[in-house]
Amino acid sequence: MKQRNRGMILALIPFALMVLAFQLVPVLSMLTGSFRREDGTGFTLGNYLHALQSAYYMQAIKNSLFISLSSSLIGIAVGLICAYCITRFTPAVRDRLLMLSNMTSNFAGVPLAFAYIILLGNNGIFTLLFKQWGWSVFSDFNLYSWSGLVLVYVYFQVPLALLLLYPSFYGIREQWREAAALLGAGPWQFWKSIGLPILAPAIFGTLGILFANAMGAYATAYALVGGNYNLLAVRIGSLVAGDVVNQPEMGSTLAVLLALSTLLAVYLNHRMVKRAERFRPGRLRSRRSKAMH
Repeated sequence: MKQRNRGMILALIPFALMVLAFQLVPVLSMLTGSFRREDGTGFTLGNYLHALQSAYYMQAIKNSLFISLSSSLIGIAVGLICAYCITRFTPAVRDRLLMLSNMTSNFAGVPLAFAYIILLGNNGIFTLLFKQWGWSVFSDFNLYSWSGLVLVYVYFQVPLALLLLYPSFYGIREQWREAAALLGAGPWQFWKSIGLPILAPAIFGTLGILFANAMGAYATAYALVGGNYNLLAVRIGSLVAGDVVNQPEMGSTLAVLLALSTLLAVYLNHRMVKRAERFRPGRLRSRRSKAMH
């Protein structure tokens, strides 16, 4: 038995080394680098003070938070509707749609930005086509602005939300619908009182994942707007591997702030999930039975 346990421990050593090399060491390097002086000697809190007092860096943080929150809310709303619709199809159609959603959720980065530039850029196919037809659909739309970034982000946020949400709809039993209908409840009353409380933990959990996914998106935003739009991920990349001046200590500082904002969002999301679970029908019934006894 001891030899078996020893063999299992030895088998886990490569995995532990991989986690150490690709997870812990970069995080420790980022943390220590954020306190390093510009000349590389000694430690200081000046990097954080400079980042929080700089209007330029604070604008990058606000833009990233606003775009991430907007694309996450749109993605969760559209993904929730699509996830419900996909459960209404036959298994064969559902599997094909899920496969397509899986491919779409992974289609991001430079190829996605290039595809949008071809379709909706200043000289894009749809832009020129609608202009030739006299349609003013995209006359005021600018792909290289806030609205363009949100549209591109939503493209990979919606299928990801769909993949994460659709299993939750199978937790809603058909007997509950029938019981609600017999008691005179309409569809809206059923979803308000039973359906949404059951789905609330999954919705909040998915929202946190979408927010973190949007906050960390770099390649898509960089390929689409470059340095023309001030985003936190793009600013970190320019500080670490810029063409003019490299400031790795400031890049590490902004990376720590990005990680803290994402962790804070995940924590708040976790609290909302715990709070939403209290109002699930099963939890309410168990509490009432305990109170009666």
